Amino acid sequence: MRRRLITSTLAVVLVVIAVFGLSLVIVETRTITNSAQERVDSEAVRLVSIVDSRLIAEEQITSEILRDQVEEGRYAVVRLRHRAPIEIGDKPRGDVIKATERGEAGESVTVEEPRSEVTREVGRTLMIIGLVALLAIIAAALLAIRQGNRLAAPLTDLAETAERLGSGDPRPRHKRYGVPELDRIAEVLDGSAERIARMLTAERRLAADASHQLRTPLTALSMRLEEITLTGDIDTVQEEANIAINQVERLTAVVERLLTNSRDPRNGSAVPFELDEVVKQQVEEWLPAYRGAGRAIVRSGPRHLRAVGTPGAVAQVLAALIENSLMHGGGTVALRTRAVGNQAVVEVTDEGPGVPPDLGARIFERTISGRNSTGIGLAVARDLAEADGGRLELLQGKPPVFALFLSRTRPRKPSTGEDGGETPTVR
Repeated sequence: MRRRLITSTLAVVLVVIAVFGLSLVIVETRTITNSAQERVDSEAVRLVSIVDSRLIAEEQITSEILRDQVEEGRYAVVRLRHRAPIEIGDKPRGDVIKATERGEAGESVTVEEPRSEVTREVGRTLMIIGLVALLAIIAAALLAIRQGNRLAAPLTDLAETAERLGSGDPRPRHKRYGVPELDRIAEVLDGSAERIARMLTAERRLAADASHQLRTPLTALSMRLEEITLTGDIDTVQEEANIAINQVERLTAVVERLLTNSRDPRNGSAVPFELDEVVKQQVEEWLPAYRGAGRAIVRSGPRHLRAVGTPGAVAQVLAALIENSLMHGGGTVALRTRAVGNQAVVEVTDEGPGVPPDLGARIFERTISGRNSTGIGLAVARDLAEADGGRLELLQGKPPVFALFLSRTRPRKPSTGEDGGETPTVR
């Protein structure tokens, strides 16, 4: 990426320099040539006026008298009637710039200047333009290298962070780069690292608990089975088999308890998050579909309202409600956020016919639908809400108002006693 960025930047600069530099060279060359021609024309006009004035005054006209009137490096020829031409200066060789003017008395004055002077001046101008272009290319290269390093190095760093996450190292780096888009990616990776760390911690805790809790039942079960293999007494075999069955039941209960604890939402991915960010994302995602249907979707409510839950699950709940309003509702769909005590609430309403009274109490049951649809969307949405410790309710049937309730603070975990049971909170 760094090489492509540098190459593309230099290519743009070179194109700009080629276009504008070539135009500038052409303009400057024409300007210098025209300026030199104008100087020679002006010199010829001035000399012919001097000759006219001396002829009128019947004064003598010689090369010695006119030599001081011609600039050094130029050649002039004055032609008078019935007289030999008067030459002033040395005649230049090669290509020249020439101007001829005629006076009132019939005389003519021709002034010549070597074109080599113009060529040298054009060369100096081209050198200055080339130097400026070179400085521009160097500056562009330095800037491209700096920008390339500024963008490529963070991307390489983020790739290494993602690779670390994939290899099982979930430590967040909390490193920022001063580029909003890259900083956003870094924040997401840090958040993912923290969630992965929590999940890995829960898995390690589950593995440790399982190894500790299952060791005793497995040992006891192994001993009973050994007793069965070593005895031939039917009564002893039955007794040991019954004890082994009890050990298996105990082992099953331990496994179920461990799995239940591992599925506790408080140990899962529920985290505090900005609720209005999820609402905004959903509004932006569904806006094209509503525009295509000739309808509008808007949001309102306080900003920076925080809730506890899984942002992805909350987004799926809101998407189900918005899709339900698109399919079965009408008019403008409004998403309103508000805070009620220790709960954050998102209400989704539209201007449609609403929920029929006979479906109001069963709207969240599976296969229940007012139209030709699967009827599982609202049921799944309610399950997702309850998995995060929230709830989804129908507050009003007409116009329909669905409300998602989420806690604004993390639920406090109950303390455990030495026997592993929960210790009730003293109020």
